[in-house]
Amino acid sequence: MSNYPLSYKLSWLPRFLKPSLGGDVRDFAPIAATTIIDPPPARKVRLAFVGDISAVANSSAPECDPEIAKLLASADLVIGNCESPVVERPSVALGTRLGTHHAMSEGFLAATLANLGIAREKLVLSLANNHVLDQGIAGFDETVAALKRLGIRTIGTARKEPVEQVKAGPLTIGFAAFTLWRNADAAPFAERVSMRGDPAAWPKDAGDKSIDLTCAIPHWDWEFRHFPHPQTQARSVLSNTWDSSPVMFCKRSR
Repeated sequence: MSNYPLSYKLSWLPRFLKPSLGGDVRDFAPIAATTIIDPPPARKVRLAFVGDISAVANSSAPECDPEIAKLLASADLVIGNCESPVVERPSVALGTRLGTHHAMSEGFLAATLANLGIAREKLVLSLANNHVLDQGIAGFDETVAALKRLGIRTIGTARKEPVEQVKAGPLTIGFAAFTLWRNADAAPFAERVSMRGDPAAWPKDAGDKSIDLTCAIPHWDWEFRHFPHPQTQARSVLSNTWDSSPVMFCKRSR
């Protein structure tokens, strides 16, 4: 089912109990060169990335520091990863209790967003992650319906374009959300979740002039490691793949 390497699967429990401390600051990706824009751009937006939203070990919505909530509330757009299927009743009861399968209720998600200070109309959630089919195909469909009912925009599904346009203030952002990993069989997963992580395979018109910035939202690399793999470092850079729309690997989603 899963496409994780066997060596990684065997190391998961020991790493969970004792995460790796190997490596040092030299193992971080090099800081990409920045260009000073003179004169400064006339249009600006504030994007906030919040990582995984999940309820693996939570019975109630998490609290949030007021300063963080204030910062998120000030963003023009907040981008996160919906790591747990949004279902009323988990279909994989034992795995959900053990924590191997993710699930959260619609009420949990709504309360979490309220505590974080994130307005739903300013939120975009990626469904491109390895846990999104943890409650089966019916759970995936229920998740899509629940997020739509909550008024939350989604990215990263296979039935949409690889690069999806979202308005953020005065700008149009193109989001290319994808996962390299899955916890389900290949065929049903690929039919629903984007695994299109190679920019060369994205449509040529993905860099059209209507998009001001393209952000790749990857779900990659391994958990319980302090430092990413070299190939992850190499790809996590700012690049000008398209003249009209720079591509930025904005975050690591794990």
